[in-house]
Amino acid sequence: MRDKNTKTEYRYFAIPEWEKEERYLQERHRSGWRFTKATGLGRYHFEKCEPQDVVYQLDYNQEGIAHKEEYVQMFRDCGWEYLQDFYGYSYFRKPVSEMNGEEKIFCDDESRIEMMKRVFRGRIIPLLLIFFLVILPQTFMQHFSGHPVFTGIYIVLLVIYLVLLLDFGYQFWRYRKRLGR
Repeated sequence: MRDKNTKTEYRYFAIPEWEKEERYLQERHRSGWRFTKATGLGRYHFEKCEPQDVVYQLDYNQEGIAHKEEYVQMFRDCGWEYLQDFYGYSYFRKPVSEMNGEEKIFCDDESRIEMMKRVFRGRIIPLLLIFFLVILPQTFMQHFSGHPVFTGIYIVLLVIYLVLLLDFGYQFWRYRKRLGR
């Protein structure tokens, strides 16, 4: 029997789409579904609540996660509720009624760009290493060894990696352009 007070939705957000994810969580809360946690492969868990305008913010800060207690306390002191860490991102929320003007976790555009750089170092550089040290060499090796099945697998991986890398580059470029930089 399904619990009417909870639900799970499946959504995919690419690495640089934290703003889209924040809006999604805010819209859910406005429609009476409070975000409780995210779990593997795009599963978002919600519980029924009174509809409320709540701002959700995500931060990607491995240094903060390394010093978790101080990091979380800093946000609590500013009225943000810490929810969880998931794939390097920390999730926070705060009711709009408790906000003072444009108060956000990131108070300026430069802070957001710095977060994008942290995402790049923490997520994209490892992907680049895997791409250049494993995927690309293996694709050529399998092609020249005459194993069509393995060649096909590595070509698919090559395409997936290229799409991810190009998407992140495009999103980062778009964000900087939006800021006029």
